[in-house]
Amino acid sequence: MGRCGVVDGGDAARWLQLNAPRGGPDELSLLVSRAAPAVGATEMVVYLADYTQSSLVPLLGPGLTRDELVIETTLAGRAFTSLEVQRAPDRPDRLWVPLLLGCERLGVLEVVSPEAGGSALERPAWEVAVNVAQLLVNRRLYGDVVERIRRRLPMQVAAEIVWGLLPPLTFATDDLVITAILEPCYDVGGDIFDYALNGDVLSVGLFDTCGHGIKASAMASLVVSAYRNARRTGLDLVDTATSIDRWVRSEHPGTFATALLAELDRRTGLLRIINAGHPGAMLLRDGKAIRALPGPTMLPLGLGNLSERRPRVHEEALHPGDRILAYTDGITDARGDNGERFGLDRLVDFVERALNDRLPSPETMRRLVRAVLAYQQDQLDDDATALFLEWQPPHLPLSHLERLTGSDGRERPGPVAASGV
Repeated sequence: MGRCGVVDGGDAARWLQLNAPRGGPDELSLLVSRAAPAVGATEMVVYLADYTQSSLVPLLGPGLTRDELVIETTLAGRAFTSLEVQRAPDRPDRLWVPLLLGCERLGVLEVVSPEAGGSALERPAWEVAVNVAQLLVNRRLYGDVVERIRRRLPMQVAAEIVWGLLPPLTFATDDLVITAILEPCYDVGGDIFDYALNGDVLSVGLFDTCGHGIKASAMASLVVSAYRNARRTGLDLVDTATSIDRWVRSEHPGTFATALLAELDRRTGLLRIINAGHPGAMLLRDGKAIRALPGPTMLPLGLGNLSERRPRVHEEALHPGDRILAYTDGITDARGDNGERFGLDRLVDFVERALNDRLPSPETMRRLVRAVLAYQQDQLDDDATALFLEWQPPHLPLSHLERLTGSDGRERPGPVAASGV
């Protein structure tokens, strides 16, 4: 407890940072518990979201007992989904704080304290939670405790390969948010995505490889590695697509991968896309899906030898606040008991309702996949992946405003789509 009864989280945060490197990941729970008195708490317990993001699982040390909590029906789950601190009216001695690294949701921190009912503890608890999230990410690489806690079922090797290659599911800056979700978590093989922000350009790749199981995940590994290699070599979008296509033909002849390759200039909102035989992406504005972006601009990756045309790039001038929804066919092709597909209309309706409910983007993606799973009785026939990209610049250069509206203030149409193979 700080002076004049003011709780200060700085000491606890600094203590955690100084002492974490001295222990392994298995000691994180004990370390967090030992930091509790520094913020006037009697206990602090870490809960991690499982891979399906349906449960919060306690990371327990000696002397602690806690039950697994369901995200949909608990206050801890509400803290996770809303990204806001939650208090229980019937338990004034505790509060739940989201564990966030940037916008990546890891779980929640339970703080038990006689001060939990007031507002004095909220900021210190946030400080501690931010540091705990950093420690979880930094220290989990040195052991398996975090991975074991998050897994409620055995993970297949194909899924192990894919999850080991994925970037964080959510990334955000002041003007960008990108978030994605992937199912089935324990047996995924063919879907994979990647992104990178270099200067003012955000590069995004969403891939769906041919087949299932270990062969599909091996191909996914090659595709995303070839994508990263081309990007880091400095190739433009067309040459990147061409390079991946050649690698697929070389190492997996007779197979293919569909893909969306995109680059967004975050200064101007200019989005450039190559669609390699992939389901289209949707452009959403003011909470509504206004149109699908053009379909294939090249053949699927691995079939480039069947066409003499170079990949074509579609350009779209985004408006501030625009969102792009991309997905693999495992979303729209999911079938209910009556054989009816989940379909694009149902997908668009779901996302529009989520936007109107002002859900955080990661929560929109989580609920979308839960809805797809429920529609198919939790038995997906194919990988289901969705990706959400939002552009919300705090300031726009005048030249871009002029390009969008013109000098007379009227909206101008975007660039003509480049389509066809």
